[in-house]
Amino acid sequence: MYRIGIDVGGTFTDFTLVNEQSGSVAFFKVPSTPHDPSEAINNGIQGLMAAHAIAPADISHIGHGTTVATNLIIERKGAVCGLITTRGFRDVLEIGRQVRPHLYDYSVIKPPTLVPRALRREVAERVDAKGNVQTVLNEDEVRAAAEYLHEAGVEAIAICFLHSYRNPVHEQRARDIVREVLPDVYISISSDVLPEFREYERLSTTALNAAVGPRMERYLQRFLDRVSAAGIAVEPFTIHSNGGLMSIETVRHYPVRTCLSGPAAGVVGAAVVGRIAGFPEIVTFDVGGTSTDVSLIHESKPMFTSNRQVAGYPVKTPMVDIHVIGAGGGSIAWLDETGSLKVGPHSAGAVPGPVGYGRGGEVPTITDAMFALQRLNPKSLLKGKMTVDAAAARTVVMEKVAKPLGLTLEAAAEGIIRIANANMSRAIRSVSTERGYDLSNFALFAFGGAGPLHAMDVARECGIPVVVVPQEPGTMCARGMLLTNISFDFVESDIALIDAAGWGRIIEKMARLKADAEAWLAREGVVASDRIYEAVIDARYVGQNFEVQVAMPSIDALHFEAFDAGFHDAHLREYGYNVPDRAIEIINCRVKAVGTVIKAPLATLAAAAMPEPVSWRDIYFGAAHGWLSTAVYDRDRLGSGAAFAGPVVFEEMSSTTVIAPGQHARVDDYGNIVVRIAG
Repeated sequence: MYRIGIDVGGTFTDFTLVNEQSGSVAFFKVPSTPHDPSEAINNGIQGLMAAHAIAPADISHIGHGTTVATNLIIERKGAVCGLITTRGFRDVLEIGRQVRPHLYDYSVIKPPTLVPRALRREVAERVDAKGNVQTVLNEDEVRAAAEYLHEAGVEAIAICFLHSYRNPVHEQRARDIVREVLPDVYISISSDVLPEFREYERLSTTALNAAVGPRMERYLQRFLDRVSAAGIAVEPFTIHSNGGLMSIETVRHYPVRTCLSGPAAGVVGAAVVGRIAGFPEIVTFDVGGTSTDVSLIHESKPMFTSNRQVAGYPVKTPMVDIHVIGAGGGSIAWLDETGSLKVGPHSAGAVPGPVGYGRGGEVPTITDAMFALQRLNPKSLLKGKMTVDAAAARTVVMEKVAKPLGLTLEAAAEGIIRIANANMSRAIRSVSTERGYDLSNFALFAFGGAGPLHAMDVARECGIPVVVVPQEPGTMCARGMLLTNISFDFVESDIALIDAAGWGRIIEKMARLKADAEAWLAREGVVASDRIYEAVIDARYVGQNFEVQVAMPSIDALHFEAFDAGFHDAHLREYGYNVPDRAIEIINCRVKAVGTVIKAPLATLAAAAMPEPVSWRDIYFGAAHGWLSTAVYDRDRLGSGAAFAGPVVFEEMSSTTVIAPGQHARVDDYGNIVVRIAG
């Protein structure tokens, strides 16, 4: 039987095929189809089955990551959304936290409000901070609001009442009324999407969920229809932002949880591969066509957060802590009004793409700079499946960058790459050194189609001594889909002082959350023996504004002493100090439901005789080295133990790895290329 992982990216859609018995892995890649992402998925599945003579009945599992929700938010293409909220709180979305996006740059403005003011309707109701009903819900006003929004043509409605995380009864009744009036409208209620305090973040997350819901639902249905038409009987799973899988039905209800779907899979996969390869401390470095995603893995465990922004909008759901910048292979090089060279964040994307792809691109990109320096194959990519026009890439870099700046072609192309590398290095420091981690103790785990092209330079700039490049790095996110479990997070706010005497209240809350988690896993079809429950508590010192997360050793053995010690340790790690005699305030109780799934073992790579280079080509390695004749190897022919001294290039279907002079590379037992930067 076979398992398929799929990652829908902005430029390419990647596939990984794993044989459950042998652990052997195959990779595939097709251009993305932004008009209908499910079309590229279908093309790839059909191509995989044809290439490996696989019958639909032989496919036992499909894991799928998608950027559809993220792109809808970034491109402001969500559904027309209405809001029903507590009287007096209509403008919470507009007021926010009264913080400017950039303290000193007044040209940086807040994104448009998620719901226009005309579509925000207030109704009489009130629940206090303890969950007691102060004002009974006015059902007639809810009906009137629903009818008004219907006349306004909304496709989705968000319902968010004050303190509904304490008592959801009014939101649930309002949902039922709206459903009676508007049976075809997509509805999200905050007590379901995010039952936590802080009304602005809760409202923003709920409104985003509603805005992306209708179009995400249509995409999921097309995806299911195409999988079914291919004769595949299994229902696909989708990876969400915390790195776990969930069913299509769950995604329909919580599409906002897929905002970091694909990148989260890459981090999870990197953690697994890194641990097996002997690198428990790694920085993941995922460079695709549009963006660079970096994350830190400590002791083989990814970092998580529940506070981040997507395109300027707060999204407060548990997710892998990934820092994203607009720097990828398709990032455009341009000159600002002062004549200074900039790179990104806007991208040429999949259509038209870099000029060198020959699809109508007209502006220089990072990829075109790589063609100009011949770090990328100047004839073809994807193992010959995609021809390129390196001459056109050189021309556009010369005309648009080199001549206006009075530079040589080499200096202009290298300048583009160095600016991109500097941006990437800043992103890496933001998740590591700025949080107290010493990068000299970490390895850089480079993947994505362009990650291995930049990794050696970025590692040297950041002081990282080792780079690890997995097999087919361009499909690592798709591979990560097959290395993760089914999971979902459940939360309940508490907001009260805690000590040993009041700990029983926390145990009761955790028991309720565990019951909810058990019910969800049962609906997902996970048998009892495959269920795991992880407990986390958000807490802070009295007087603080923000909390830290404390992982509990076991949900079935919750002890106050373990929490107390864990909180002080977590606070010391996060902020550099703790105050052991200060009172602690609990904020949220969390339970993560995990359903373990079968994972094919990672196959080892056999030793092989050192292959001959498939070609030689001149590559530019900067002003210090100039153009050097460089051996180019087919990575698929490399065996375990193969060792190389730079300069050398490894080409494979999904990526190209460039090793500079003075660097040394070795292939390990699992097919990873391990590069020592210092020699």
